Amino acid sequence: MYQMWFAHYALSWFACLSLSLSSTNVLFDPVHNSCCDLDVEKNPKLTNFSSILDFMDRIPIKKALMDQRPIYRSHIGLHGKLETILVTEALVREVVNFPDEANYPTRFPKRMVKGCMLRLGYRRALNTGNYLNSKFQKSFKFLIHCILISLSHTKGCYDQMRDYQMNMLTALVLNKKYNFSHIVFHYMAENITTEVRTWKYPRFVQMLIDHAYPRED
Repeated sequence: MYQMWFAHYALSWFACLSLSLSSTNVLFDPVHNSCCDLDVEKNPKLTNFSSILDFMDRIPIKKALMDQRPIYRSHIGLHGKLETILVTEALVREVVNFPDEANYPTRFPKRMVKGCMLRLGYRRALNTGNYLNSKFQKSFKFLIHCILISLSHTKGCYDQMRDYQMNMLTALVLNKKYNFSHIVFHYMAENITTEVRTWKYPRFVQMLIDHAYPRED
């Protein structure tokens, strides 16, 4: 069993997030926080998005999008022990390799975001709440899809972009500084204060466990 403590929040946030490797009390959505496999040989249909693959191969959050991590399998041998991991925004930044710093923004001016959406060929009114992935140009649909399934804090609704996801996309396309680590850490910590039994960012949680307790050959 692992205990994860989320620091840098008010005292009420210091709740313990524990995981039992054999427990059925924790649920995992099969799509949420999935990795993106860009291997064209394994996925020939990716050739339909060739115009965006080169760009995605250069983006600075490749590990967050593409790291293939079997969840908890590498730590089955530690079952029965009680291990504690102190999780901070800085640790998330280090382990997931987000290219940001604590003082980076998490929101851009609306005019900048809307301009970026137009640049990506968005074909719908820009003043209507969440943007829809289906209304972007084909090549950018794939990039947005990867962001939604890998970095969204919710399960489902993978055609709708929330405000922070639009800001993430803007940061990547315009090469702007953005605090990805803060967003992920915020929703990880929020998860432990709710009664929702579905874990958020389980792939990133496994990265944190592997970082704290590396596998021994």
